[in-house]
Formats: sequence, C-alpha cells, structure tokens
Amino acid sequence: MRKELLPGRVQKEVTYPTPPAALTNSSRRKFLKGSSLFAISTAVGAHVPFARFFPDGLIPVALAQGAVDFSAIGKNHELVVLGDKPLVMETPAHLLDDDITPIEQLFTRNNGLPPDRASIDVANWTLTIDGESVMKEVKFTLAELKNRFRIVTQHLWIECAGNGRASFYPPAKGNQWTYGGVGFPMWTGVLLRDVLKTVDVKQDAVYFAYYSADAHLSGDTSKPVISRGAPITKARQGDVMLAWAVNGGDLPILHGYPLRLVVGGYPGSVSGKWLQRISIRNKVHDGPKMGGTDYRVACEPIAPGEESKNYCILEQMPVKSLITFPRSGIQHEFGQPMTVRGQAWTGQKQVQEVHVSYNFGQTWVATQLKSARNPSGPQRFSADLKFSQKGYYEIWARATDNTGKMQPMVTPGWNAGGYGSNAMHRIAVRVV
Repeated sequence: MRKELLPGRVQKEVTYPTPPAALTNSSRRKFLKGSSLFAISTAVGAHVPFARFFPDGLIPVALAQGAVDFSAIGKNHELVVLGDKPLVMETPAHLLDDDITPIEQLFTRNNGLPPDRASIDVANWTLTIDGESVMKEVKFTLAELKNRFRIVTQHLWIECAGNGRASFYPPAKGNQWTYGGVGFPMWTGVLLRDVLKTVDVKQDAVYFAYYSADAHLSGDTSKPVISRGAPITKARQGDVMLAWAVNGGDLPILHGYPLRLVVGGYPGSVSGKWLQRISIRNKVHDGPKMGGTDYRVACEPIAPGEESKNYCILEQMPVKSLITFPRSGIQHEFGQPMTVRGQAWTGQKQVQEVHVSYNFGQTWVATQLKSARNPSGPQRFSADLKFSQKGYYEIWARATDNTGKMQPMVTPGWNAGGYGSNAMHRIAVRVV
C-alpha cells in the first residue's frame, strides 16, 4: 500500500492499492483496453461505480503511479505521475524547498521515448548547426564544445508551459499539472551565443530551433517528436546554454544526456533534450509542436471555453511564486511564529517583490526577497508570521515582476492548451 498526505488537510493519511505485481507497464495497457468492469475494479483494489464510462486504454491514476519504478530512474518516490508513456511527473511543492533542486526531485516532461543511454557514444556525439540562415553547416563534438568555449555554470529555473493547467475551467487538454512542473537546478555548459559567434550566421536569421534523439512512442526515430525554438535574439542572450551537466554531475538520461538546451525564462519545451542539431531559420520555426494551438495562447483575451482566431506563441513565462515551506496541511503550535519560504521566478528580468497573506488577501506581508545568482535565475523569499488565534488558515503568495505585473488570484487568460497559468499558490495551515 502507498500512503500520502492530502494537500490542504491536516496530517490525514490516505492509502492506495499497490497494483498487481504481474501487471507490467505494457500489460497494463493491454489489460485495460476493453477490460471488464470487474477487471478494472480488481486492478485498483476497489469498486469503481462509474467504470463503464472509463475510456478504453486509459490508465487509472492509481495504476499510473505504480507503473513507474522510481529507484530505477533515480527519482524521489513522492513525485506524482501524470502519465507513464511518455513519462510525465511533477514535484510536490515541499520538495522544491532546496535552493538548488536535487535532480532526483526535478519534474520530468517527455514527449517521446529517450534514447538508450547504453547506446550513446559520447566521444562521437556531435552537435550540428545548420539551417537556411547559416553560410555553412558546422559540427562540434562534446570535447570541442568543452575545450573551445568558456564554460559557465548558471542557476536557471525550468518550467513546463502547462504548469498549473489543472486550475483552468473549463478544463484544458493535456497533463493536469498543479504547481510542480518547475525546478531550479544548476546547469553547466557553454553559451549558445558564444558558439554562434564561430558560425557564419546570415543577417536574415529569425529563429533558432532544435532537433533531438528521442523517438516517437511507437519507437520510430525517422521523424522528430518535438522540435521547437525561439527568436534568434534570444539565442544571443546570456541565459541560453548548451548544457552537459546539472548540479555538478552528468545529465541523467531523463534530462537530456549527453547534451541539452537550457533556455532561461522560456517554456521548458524550448529547452530541448538529447540535443543533436540546432537550425538557424530565416522564418519562424515550423517543426512538430510549433503549429496549431501547441504552446500558444490567444493573442487577444477570450472567454473561457471560446475558440480564438489568432494564437500567439508563448515566449516569456509569467511571474510566479511557490510556497515550499511549510508543507500544506500541517498543524502549527499557537503562539509560535511560523516561517514561510519559497521560490519566485519570472521570464522578465527579475522578481521585484513577493507578498504573503494569511487572512485570505485582506492584508499582505512583504517578504525578504533574495537576489538571483544570475540573470533568469530563481529568487528565494521568506517571512515570519504570527497568528492571533487558533483555527484554519491559508497562506497565499503573490509575486510582482520588474515590469509591475503581479500574480492574479485566479487562473488568468483561459486558453485551449492550458498554458501560462500563474495563479497564486496557497497552502493550508491549522493553528492548534
């Protein structure tokens, strides 16, 4: 049996059944496809009143969580599985309390299947730079990147564009992230702009885009699963890295070994993993996951549930904050001050201030806000709160960036993809 704390409740444990040992990752899907009501109920260990409406092939959450061997992939068992193929896991807020997120606690968002680590020949791994807007294709080995260019280490946050999607109503399609599709590791590599200085880039360059070694879920490697990019002006900034290490060690295979992009301030989908090629385009990139409504929001505000006639690519991520301590649902002793702390970040230059409230937004307390280690880095905040009486409280956090933009109380800017949510984070505390 697996136990966990329910968010927003006081130290109440709930249990979920452990999936049958014989039900492997692949057999789960075969078993659930067209399975009987009895079989589904047996699999989850409880009667499922509305099992007849359960879609064919969909994995119940209880089984999806059990489908992942956390120790085998080097991940903390408290990560929440949103999907097992492709693997998608988010991090509970309290596991993001470290200044630098440990790699075993970093969220995972894959679109396809990672390459087999054993098949990767690091000595012969090359990065190709090509495209309509380069005079001549250029290749670099990993050794050349490490020896020819200045090596930098930067503290850059990375966040899925759909982080917070679960708060949209009507519901948006996609993985139902709550708050944990974000992390704050330390990356080591070289700056893309330094590498591009050695390449003859034409003046008509508009975009840069990546191509990677991951495969389609079917196993097909002939076509890219996802190939996204960003304006060439972003490539020339100091927060776009070609990284081969994280937190002082090699990239794990789940996070892009042996080489990946890290694009500060932009959606995580732009930070391509298992990096093989960067194309310098003379137009907005048109690779997979660049068209339609993928990673796009309505250019003009629309009512929830409406269709937009004009979608704009999501570029800079909005200002955001996350309470990482204490954990939601704790009991706190009356008369004792309570320390609240967390992380704040923005796609703009910096977070200007963070406030917290313990009376449902009636008043706000300014926090102590630390400066980022480097541009596009996360910022830590903290405050000490005192409660005048016993009872149930909620702690809300609200960040404001250097342009004056502030987190809203409710989910902003409804869009069909559920991208760019930066609604305030809140936790529950019972003072006893």
